[in-house]
Amino acid sequence: MTATLIPSPEQEHEPVTRGRRIPVTRACRFELVKLVSQWRIRLLALACWIVPALFVAGVSQQSTLPVDTLFGRWMHASGWAGPLVMLGFAGTWALPLLTSVVAGDVFASEDRLGTWRQLLVAVRSPRRIFVAKVVASLSVLLLLVAGLAVSSTVGGLLAVGNQPLVGLDGHLLAPSDAAVQVLLSWVCVLAPTLALAALGFLGSVTLGRSPMGLLVPVLVALAMAVAQMLPLPVAVRVALPSYAFISWNGLFTSPQQLGPLLIGVVVSLVWAVAATALAYVLFVRREFTNLSHDGSGRRAITVGVLPLVGVAAVSFAVVAATTSATGSGIEQDKVQRSVATAFAHLYRMQTDELNRPAVTEAQLKATAACSKGHVQDRAEGPGNDWRCVVSWHLPGVQTTGQAIYQLDVTSDGRFVADGDGPKEVNGYFLVRTPNGDAPNPMWQFDGNVELLDTSKG
Repeated sequence: MTATLIPSPEQEHEPVTRGRRIPVTRACRFELVKLVSQWRIRLLALACWIVPALFVAGVSQQSTLPVDTLFGRWMHASGWAGPLVMLGFAGTWALPLLTSVVAGDVFASEDRLGTWRQLLVAVRSPRRIFVAKVVASLSVLLLLVAGLAVSSTVGGLLAVGNQPLVGLDGHLLAPSDAAVQVLLSWVCVLAPTLALAALGFLGSVTLGRSPMGLLVPVLVALAMAVAQMLPLPVAVRVALPSYAFISWNGLFTSPQQLGPLLIGVVVSLVWAVAATALAYVLFVRREFTNLSHDGSGRRAITVGVLPLVGVAAVSFAVVAATTSATGSGIEQDKVQRSVATAFAHLYRMQTDELNRPAVTEAQLKATAACSKGHVQDRAEGPGNDWRCVVSWHLPGVQTTGQAIYQLDVTSDGRFVADGDGPKEVNGYFLVRTPNGDAPNPMWQFDGNVELLDTSKG
């Protein structure tokens, strides 16, 4: 009689698999409430919706701008530059940290608290628990990313106004066009954010109580950021999820450089699906009756790391086989084309600001001859030793104009051109604009070299 009253371990586990299960929607709502009730999540949400607006508005009113960041030099001229400066910062630091806090601890917290058995008794399905935690985490992340985007945009528009934005090739985007491109840029970085979140899920499942699971997204993002700065082949760098944090700048050229951006988004989504699937497999196969469980140990390498290494290798092979990507992707003719295009657009802008006779890019026929160090022909690779001589023609003028620029080209294709004469063309002087006095737009400007060379025109 006594033996029949004491359930065996198998009988204890039986209600979890045979009882009536809670609907997924209720489980998702329960996990979402658990996340939002945490003080750190509430603090992050408050910071994401308030701090960017204050930061952008404050920086836009300063005399010194963050010219070393993309679009930082235009924060006085357009309110749409602010959210792009914030996007550059978010891709490097904010988004990896947010994914670590939200996704990197969503499973491990149950291990530390020892609440898996109670959760299984309530939900009665490990699969539904996994789905609920993933959906709740991604919902919170979407809220935080939306806060960063909306807050920085509002701060920029209130501080500077709804003004046109200068693109990375010098062409002027109307406020409506700038708004669309800014929105698309923030939408595109959701893909690498999902990849980091999936890595957070995988680390949280495999490492159990270990705090290292919380650091997985940050460490992976840091390693990929370092890889982007190394002299690796362009196919390797484009095939990493982190490249989607960079390639959104292709939306601000004409024609748009969509090839690297689309590859970065697709690779990020593949990583997100693969890492989430691996986390799911490990989670549903776990023995929850073992209260001393402390991660999957060696399985974290065999089931977690090695498949992702395989995904990276396949991505690299596909990118290398389907594109013309060779070497660094930074070649002499690409640099010359980008510099000449940006110069022509900015020359026209300078002409309008100085109230000179109107001239078009076609009339200027701007060309650039660039060299790198002592290499005159077939120069390639990043570096701060690029030198370009830009030539152009004005209607009715026989003499060919020339201007010299010193270029600092980074491994991701971005370059900063610094005017080196003649002073009246690309020297430093103030120009009166509708928004007040501003430096000569041809003195220093940002540009972008398309590494894969997939756009036409």
